[in-house]
Amino acid sequence: MRVVIADPPAYTPPYDRSLAAALARAGVDLELVTSRFRFGSVAPPDGYEVHEWFYPLSSRLNGNRLRVGVKALEHPLGMARFAVAKPDLIHVQWLGAPEADRWLFRPRSPAVFTAHDIIPRRTLSKTALWRALFERFDRIVVHSERGRGQLVDFGLPAEKLRVIAHPVFRSDVEHADDGRTALCLGLIRPYKGTEDAVETVLGVDGARLLVVGDPRVPLDGLRAAAGDRAEWRLGYLPDAELHHALSEATVALFPYRAEIDVSGALLQVLGAGVPAIVYDIGGLGEVVGRFGAGAVVPPGDVESMSAALRRLLGDANALASARRGAEHAREELTWDASAAAHLELYREIA
Repeated sequence: MRVVIADPPAYTPPYDRSLAAALARAGVDLELVTSRFRFGSVAPPDGYEVHEWFYPLSSRLNGNRLRVGVKALEHPLGMARFAVAKPDLIHVQWLGAPEADRWLFRPRSPAVFTAHDIIPRRTLSKTALWRALFERFDRIVVHSERGRGQLVDFGLPAEKLRVIAHPVFRSDVEHADDGRTALCLGLIRPYKGTEDAVETVLGVDGARLLVVGDPRVPLDGLRAAAGDRAEWRLGYLPDAELHHALSEATVALFPYRAEIDVSGALLQVLGAGVPAIVYDIGGLGEVVGRFGAGAVVPPGDVESMSAALRRLLGDANALASARRGAEHAREELTWDASAAAHLELYREIA
């Protein structure tokens, strides 16, 4: 079977390339169509081909206004090149420009779409747009039962939807935490609730916060509020520094707003064997609750998050149980298992 995986804007290179490699191991003839990742290195292709057909100029520009303008001009060219491919199946991870793709994306092969964010935040209100786009696909993949329910409520037929769990990003780190460090990992955006993480840690005597990620919001106020209870390692860190941060974490905090379904950062944390405390939004509570890999608390409830952190830091048995849950997730949520589920889905329609 010849499959093309497409992520034109290169939003999730680790996911794209991990899934592509696992599918290649399962015998799929696979190509990844994407663009240059602007923020660091990516894994080299392992058993599959990569074509950076999208945004050859704009992905190298730094000025945001100029880059967006050039990208808008490049997008139809990338879609035209993409249209020439005639695989047995197309699997789209992200649409680069949904408003334009409503007119440009007309697949001539069976097509699958993974709704990583269910409906992306920027175009959430454009229901007619997404109804038209969803109709172009034979199947829609989501990562949680809650995400599946959202799309059923949106009007998609249940038989068109498949739940395939997001695998962990497994890493083998040597844990050397101090028993009191709460980690916040990943891009720092408004929906990540970093202010709740600061408040959570300040509510637990002796706890410290380690924030690791590239900021997309002003942080001066938060840094002042956290004082010496927090350490900030900002920017895109190389893998060695990222693994070092994971080795220092006793537990991770995910006080996210209800704007996403899954978190790659959460799967990275669990993949390192670090338990997590999450707000029960999207699929975050599902994965942590399913494996007992930490604690799930009501959305926006900082006091409950503080209580959960206090319990895990203060109760050696509770922490050991949460760590076993994270290890269980590492063992079960594998890329090979995800590839097998995807291959079964592909065979239904190709």
